[in-house]
Amino acid sequence: MALPVNIQDLINGRTVEWERIEFKAGWNPEDLVHSICAFANDINNWGGGYIILGIEEKKGRPLLPPVGLEHEQADAMQKKLVHLCHRITPPYFPVAVPVEFQGKTILVLWVPGGETRPYNAPVSLARNSPSVYYVRHFSSTIKVRDGSAEERQLYQLAAKIPFDDRINHQAELENLNLTLIRAFLKEIGSELHAAAENIPFRELCRQMQIARGPDEYLKPVNVGLLLFNEQPDRFFRGARIEVIEYQDEVGDRFTEKIFTGPLHVQLRSALQYLKNNVVKEQVLKVPDRPEAVRFFNYPSVALEEALANAIYHRSYEHQSTIEVNVRNDCIEILSFPGPFPPIDNKALKKSRVVSRDYRNRRIGDFLKEMHLTEGRSTGIPKIRQAMKRNGSPLPIFETDKDRTCFLTILRIHPLFPTNKQEDVSTGEQVEGPVEGPVKGPVGLTPVEREVLIVCSQGLRSAKEISGKLGLAGKPGYIKRTLANLIGKECLEFTLPEKPGSRLQKYRITGEGLEALKR
Repeated sequence: MALPVNIQDLINGRTVEWERIEFKAGWNPEDLVHSICAFANDINNWGGGYIILGIEEKKGRPLLPPVGLEHEQADAMQKKLVHLCHRITPPYFPVAVPVEFQGKTILVLWVPGGETRPYNAPVSLARNSPSVYYVRHFSSTIKVRDGSAEERQLYQLAAKIPFDDRINHQAELENLNLTLIRAFLKEIGSELHAAAENIPFRELCRQMQIARGPDEYLKPVNVGLLLFNEQPDRFFRGARIEVIEYQDEVGDRFTEKIFTGPLHVQLRSALQYLKNNVVKEQVLKVPDRPEAVRFFNYPSVALEEALANAIYHRSYEHQSTIEVNVRNDCIEILSFPGPFPPIDNKALKKSRVVSRDYRNRRIGDFLKEMHLTEGRSTGIPKIRQAMKRNGSPLPIFETDKDRTCFLTILRIHPLFPTNKQEDVSTGEQVEGPVEGPVKGPVGLTPVEREVLIVCSQGLRSAKEISGKLGLAGKPGYIKRTLANLIGKECLEFTLPEKPGSRLQKYRITGEGLEALKR
């Protein structure tokens, strides 16, 4: 059996966070069962972790070259592991694979987050030893105290398997594409790529944990369909990226490009399209200096991170697509829903935003293997850094108070020439980009202002709003405008717990009333 990861990258911490890797020089069964239990509980929804036997550890990092294991020793450990894992309640069995690394044999245990958590393990392997829960805190395995916040969180997670890791009962194993699977394994340099030609397709899917169930009812899990099916939007209606380029602020003139296919394919295709059609470089000659000043309207690194974050952190249970609105003076990337608590608008203004919980633990792992995201809470800092280095205004990150959406705004470089555009605060035509902050919480377009006026007269549905504005034939434009106003906290849902309900209406907020006065 081979692992669906690149061993070199794994051991060097390139694709998996150090907190999710534990190195052990040899066999310590008591310590080992506690670590397996902690990774299986996956309290942060990181996707479990890896335990590597045969490599010493110092301050959470591997000491290389490895001390290694004898072949007979590795075989014996695997046999003992079965007995050891029966001591976990309910029983949990990681994937154990001997690997040759730098001329030595090591044993890699892949411990994905369990489906039947919470798990407990005996404090010691002595008979009648009490059992407790174990979880990971950073690089340490710790015991959960009775009545603690960690214990309450584990019970809350008991019935909550992340959506991307759930079995899809409407799909069949044949919906997983072998060509896409092999292409992924080849790209990441997994040893499983060579083995894939000689093992049954069912076994390959089991080894990659993209299908689960008994032989008579083996079904794909959602992450497999999202990454290894040519048309994932057949199963998840919102699994698409829409790029809308506006030629005016009202939305009468725009072009739309829709990207479908496996998540990593649509991400790369959308980014390539934006780089070819939107991202532009400006070169300015500076007197008395031999070199010219170069900058972009939007730095590619910021776009890559913002769009990858949207794919990683959105919910695929939600039917809304990821929207990339390319306007004259900014790019808006909108996804649904917003971040998990405690992250709110106040937290999003901090230099570093750390999430305690991930919505898509498996999608993140696959994207990290392909180097499309890092998943170490570095996305927002990298976007800010890229914009700053380019000389662009700092990005804006917003959600509404109910966290129903997440909006990233990348504003154009202030010296970059654009076509004539409307100053969104006055409605007048100006040359070049609008510099400095505009009126309103983030800046209201004329249509947004009209929407607020309509909603200030009472509760309104999206259909009623579009009818009042004479935009009944542009439901997509109205939907995006309403989402923007919710992100700016100028509007709020009347049914926040059911954002997609047909009974949903919109209510103007105090912030919205203040915006109309400005």
